[in-house]
Amino acid sequence: MRLQFHRAVEDMEIWSAGGDDYSFVISFQSPTGPGFQGRLGFVASWRPLDQSRGAIRVLGSPFQSFAEAEDACNTMLTYLKDDTDSAPQQR
Repeated sequence: MRLQFHRAVEDMEIWSAGGDDYSFVISFQSPTGPGFQGRLGFVASWRPLDQSRGAIRVLGSPFQSFAEAEDACNTMLTYLKDDTDSAPQQR
């Protein structure tokens, strides 16, 4: 199942999606101008929903396009699900 991103903040370029106990966020940043400042591009991050810890940047961020960031998030979700599925179950 692919993540379905939606605009999370009306006046800023921030999109979010959730799936399989993980939260993903894509934001646009630029060296100048309104919004987040940093290297120009789309920054993707993720975190587990059941833990109160900071987000982890998706490898490759910032991306040149939203579509690249979205694909990276979907790839990361696949990796996380595969890793969870192969982990030994606790009793």
